[in-house]
Amino acid sequence: MNKALFATFLLVFLVLNSFLQNAKAGSSFCDSKCGVRCSKAGVKDRCLKYCGICCKECKCVPSGTYGNKHECPCYRDMKNSKGKPKCP
Repeated sequence: MNKALFATFLLVFLVLNSFLQNAKAGSSFCDSKCGVRCSKAGVKDRCLKYCGICCKECKCVPSGTYGNKHECPCYRDMKNSKGKPKCP
């Protein structure tokens, strides 16, 4: 009984640890990609905010500082509440 309980605890721990590592990897991915994307933005903090939101949702950011949205259709197609493009 104790071995089964220990094995279950270990399995749950490993699964949770895996999810946490994936979340951290996604954040550094988005941070680096959005840093490049927003490097020439006039309002950098706003660009980084919305790029980060879009990156976390879409798991991609177009290359370069402008355009190339065809590389990431999800990023391209996200709209704000006014129907305008959400992602920089």
